[in-house]
Amino acid sequence: MTKLESFSDLELQQLLINDDYRAFTILYGRYSASIHQFLLKILKSAELTEDIVQEVFIKIWVNRKLLAQIKTFRAYLFISARNRALDSLKAAFRSDVAMSEVIHHFVAHRSTTEDDLLTREYLNFLNSILNSLPERSREIFSLCKEQGKSYEEVAGILGISRNAVKNHMVYSMKILRSSVEKELGISLSILFAIIFKA
Repeated sequence: MTKLESFSDLELQQLLINDDYRAFTILYGRYSASIHQFLLKILKSAELTEDIVQEVFIKIWVNRKLLAQIKTFRAYLFISARNRALDSLKAAFRSDVAMSEVIHHFVAHRSTTEDDLLTREYLNFLNSILNSLPERSREIFSLCKEQGKSYEEVAGILGISRNAVKNHMVYSMKILRSSVEKELGISLSILFAIIFKA
């Protein structure tokens, strides 16, 4: 083992940000097999899985300067892989019905540590966006999405009109959709499917 191979992910990440290709090859060796296994469970295609593994690591190298904003390389890597896999499935299954079936299968068969870690990362991201919303909007979102209550039920609980509940939800969903698509590169419906059907 070389000295570099004994470095932590964070140490290698710092070297990678500074254009150290050796650090990149060590991280590739450290994670490519587990990323491959993870993607194969989702995609059910060895050829497509191999392509996406390569794409994910190429993107890591090309966008290595952005890693300065990443706290956990491993979580970022698996999230990138999952997002790319879902994009691939989205392209393959254009109909909402087909995509819904794929997401259902995908969520139903999650059980690994990586999946738990990613779900926590998604939840943390969602919570950070929700925390930027007005208090009443957060409260209504929680009642509707997390507790599954109807607009009428929420209106009754809070003593406001159904229309007011709807307006708060429209506002919250607009902010969430924009943030999720920009930061995670997936649709809000996919994020909700992963989090709320887990």
